[in-house]
Amino acid sequence: MARRNDPLPLTKIQARRIWLRAQRLDTPTPFGEGSAATAAAVEHLGYVQIDTINVIERCHHHILYSRIPAYRRADLKQAQSVDKSVFEYWTHALSYVPYSDFRFFVPLMREHKRDGHKWFASGKPADTRKVMRLIKAGPLTIRDIEDDVLVDKEHLWQSRKPSKRALQLAFYTGALTISERNGMLKTYELMNRHFGWEELPKPASAREVVTYLLDRALRAQGVVSLDSICHLNAPSKPAVRRVIEARVRGKELVPVAIEGAGKQEHWVRPEALEAADEGACPLVHILSPFDPLIIQRKRTELVFGYGHKFEAYVPKAKRVFGYFALPVLVDDEIVAALDLKTDRQNKKLLMQKWNWIGQGKKARGEARTALKRRIEEELDRFEKFQLAD
Repeated sequence: MARRNDPLPLTKIQARRIWLRAQRLDTPTPFGEGSAATAAAVEHLGYVQIDTINVIERCHHHILYSRIPAYRRADLKQAQSVDKSVFEYWTHALSYVPYSDFRFFVPLMREHKRDGHKWFASGKPADTRKVMRLIKAGPLTIRDIEDDVLVDKEHLWQSRKPSKRALQLAFYTGALTISERNGMLKTYELMNRHFGWEELPKPASAREVVTYLLDRALRAQGVVSLDSICHLNAPSKPAVRRVIEARVRGKELVPVAIEGAGKQEHWVRPEALEAADEGACPLVHILSPFDPLIIQRKRTELVFGYGHKFEAYVPKAKRVFGYFALPVLVDDEIVAALDLKTDRQNKKLLMQKWNWIGQGKKARGEARTALKRRIEEELDRFEKFQLAD
């Protein structure tokens, strides 16, 4: 007989459906369309990761497209530069974040202003003074600064331009923001001038930041663990656990045991359990490897039985799925990983490699044919998105 405090058992399929509901991947148009839909999607997800790889459309656009079928790149530009409903900052990676969450990032900005940033420790105050003097005349990009003397890199991702390092450090301290992007070219602007502030908003307290981390994860993940809440942020785990335990005592959270999770603890809001036993929505999504459903690899493997391999930096001879494989979600199963490349010059989407996985690999005959047809129909739509202006 189960004891009163025993976790509620969840099958992988139940956990999967709760997560898909939270990610809004089980509904055709969960956010509508236009820049308001873009802002709503970023607010619901909590952040949308930015990455430079563009063998297909960059991941921030791709993630939004997966949830906004009518998404246009201009919608994100409108949200960032005109509506100012989103801004860029660091979560577990550089990301678009909802403006409404700004105050939760002010403590980290203050920390970088006080203590510096490990990536830019070699930056010189003279370089910072130079870029701040230039930017007072108006927004600028690194291309507007032509008198830099290049220096050696201290790590792989570092720029050789001292002015770029200074701009990046000022960004992390909250002195500057990125007011616009054209491709990966960033336009920097004074933070207060961009938002029309006298000074930065009042920072959230340490307790409020912890609560924010938990609530963000519950909203976007449905079923959460300490690892999923504190992705690449292990120091926050003890404080997050204390808030979780208080909410369990208050019956705001339910402990659950996901099939195959072993001793890893998970929690869910009681109302989120409603999605566990609902049927799968008949949708096909070709996902970015940086999509929130994929980026936490161990979690994806636990819930979907799919171990994604990011092989852009793996020697070609050792790749399994391909240079930039995209997981394919059909209903509530990941059934394939497609290595795609956009040939922008000839205006077509190239199939480098088609990998069947999971239920896709098991399907035979008419079932495999029908599955392939559904994916190909989505590929046609995906190609139009890739090639659109």
